[in-house]
Amino acid sequence: MADHFRTALIVGAGSGISASLTRLLTANGMRVGIAARNVDKLAPLVAETKATAFQTDASDPAAVAKLFADADKQIGEPDVVVYNASARAPGPIADVDPQALRKAIEITAFGAFLVTQQAAKRMTPHARGAILLTGATAGVKGFAQSTAFAMGKFALRGLAQSAARELGPKGIHVAHFVIDGGVRSATRTPTNDNYLDPDSIAQTYFDVLRQHRSAWSLEVEVRPWVEKF
Repeated sequence: MADHFRTALIVGAGSGISASLTRLLTANGMRVGIAARNVDKLAPLVAETKATAFQTDASDPAAVAKLFADADKQIGEPDVVVYNASARAPGPIADVDPQALRKAIEITAFGAFLVTQQAAKRMTPHARGAILLTGATAGVKGFAQSTAFAMGKFALRGLAQSAARELGPKGIHVAHFVIDGGVRSATRTPTNDNYLDPDSIAQTYFDVLRQHRSAWSLEVEVRPWVEKF
């Protein structure tokens, strides 16, 4: 249950889903660490929520190991870990820069593995914890000129399925969230609720944390009521 969780680490933090989740978790008394490549952009959220900011490159094994070691010292071992980082390399297959595609997959999928691995190392001895992975429509169906994003999100979904089957019996809840639609932002003004509200998405994450282990969800899809699927 969510009441049993005390510390969360959100990797790939920004102004959308992760910011809403940071506000919700801190409002419910949890210590929260938020990690990003550029920590300067996190300053307003840190000031608002008193979360602890960490700089990291999620695609670098050494950097992720250091992130968790620093988090252990500054906020305590996280019993909730959220992976929200992703990258794109859009364009026709014939024109996509292979190195840009490689980096996008490293951030979206390899980084998720690194973070899940570090979380599992800490949660397994305690036989408890939750690992939440943020997916997308692209992890269910690949769109034209979006090869890198589809490859990364499909891999993320596979990671979630494999990790859930391995770690679930050890007391660790792994859940994958398919964000099926655009999320509201400063440049996306909602009309008739046609964009997902990040606060509502955060509430869905929180509700999953509150699930009893006899009825855990592995995959949750959220979409605006007008979204075609």
